[in-house]
Amino acid sequence: MMLLAGCSTDVTEYRQQQPKLDIFNYFQGKTEAWGMVQDRSGKQIRRFHVTIVGDVVGETLTLNEHFIYDDGEKQQRVWHIRRTGSDRYEGTAGGYRRRCDRSGGGQCS
Repeated sequence: MMLLAGCSTDVTEYRQQQPKLDIFNYFQGKTEAWGMVQDRSGKQIRRFHVTIVGDVVGETLTLNEHFIYDDGEKQQRVWHIRRTGSDRYEGTAGGYRRRCDRSGGGQCS
């Protein structure tokens, strides 16, 4: 997820859109995605396929991510995303820790 965050449009453009995105519902079950990693100049340096299996228990969404890169490297990352309030989340994965407030247009720190 973090790899894709830098490639998106400013989320404040979609703040008033309906229906409102419920990430717990969206990621429940299996999701597949394809993407790329770029260097600072925008040159593509790697491509990947990721299979994400999401499981919701109470106020926690667990995302089990399996990446396969075009050079054959495989990586796994497990995110634990906890709903901390209305449109507020905290996620951890390995050494990463992120807090997001969707009410302010999706700002994460």
